Amino acid sequence: MEKRALGRGLSALIPPKEVIVIDGPQEGGVLNLPINEIKPNKYQPRVDFDQEKLNELTNSIKEKGVIQPVLVRKLQSGYELIAGERRLKAAKNLGLEKIPAIVKNVADIDMLEISLIENIQREELNPIEEASSFQKFITDFNFTQEKIAQVLGKDRSSIANTIRLLGLPQKVQGFISKNLMSAGHAKAILGLPTEDEQTRVSNLVVKKGLSVRETEQLVAKRSSGAKKIKPGKDPNVSDMEYKLQHLLGTRVKINHGKKRGTIQIDYYSLDDLNRIVSMFSPKLS
Repeated sequence: MEKRALGRGLSALIPPKEVIVIDGPQEGGVLNLPINEIKPNKYQPRVDFDQEKLNELTNSIKEKGVIQPVLVRKLQSGYELIAGERRLKAAKNLGLEKIPAIVKNVADIDMLEISLIENIQREELNPIEEASSFQKFITDFNFTQEKIAQVLGKDRSSIANTIRLLGLPQKVQGFISKNLMSAGHAKAILGLPTEDEQTRVSNLVVKKGLSVRETEQLVAKRSSGAKKIKPGKDPNVSDMEYKLQHLLGTRVKINHGKKRGTIQIDYYSLDDLNRIVSMFSPKLS
């Protein structure tokens, strides 16, 4: 796949200087497009919009108009939004019929990259929205975690750790999306062996407002306690299970028999599997 340099941001796509708004259909200039002809971006990474900030933007547009045009691409019928969903929502709230827009001919992969980069640069995505977007790169466009890291200018480990959040129960992901828990809390909770335990600890974190450090201590205590109450579970096996979970950064279950046993290691994507395998031997990855 051809290497892109979208990490440069949107400056190459949106003119930095003031431009003349026209009503014609040509590409490249800033057009006044009918709002009802613009469809939502199917690759929009944001799910949750801060209502207070949206209200502030709506008031600003009411007073000064839409200063920065939205970015769209032409469809057979109408247009599809690439970037600027908050501006479009605010304009709709005000009952505006048209909005300034720049038309660009871009592919699906570019739409995802542009939308994601725009939101990351403005620090407007929560960790679950980021994780879902990274996963779209993998499932929809066959990107590797390393390729995503190159495109977005991030460390591969950061991409891997973010995607791992999608392995948490939906309720826990909801806490993260609503900023009731941070990615640091989630990383600690991922060390718990079962989804029930992860949910129970997450409920305590939210209810008591625990810090990341307090959450790590609670997870360690829960894991230690779980080892003691498991009927028939060899404490040495439980201890090894706990150590492996923290070493590998994922859930691990050891089934120990009289003569043989099995080790179950959870992973959440092929890249995550490769990450785990590489920890045992770089030659195997």
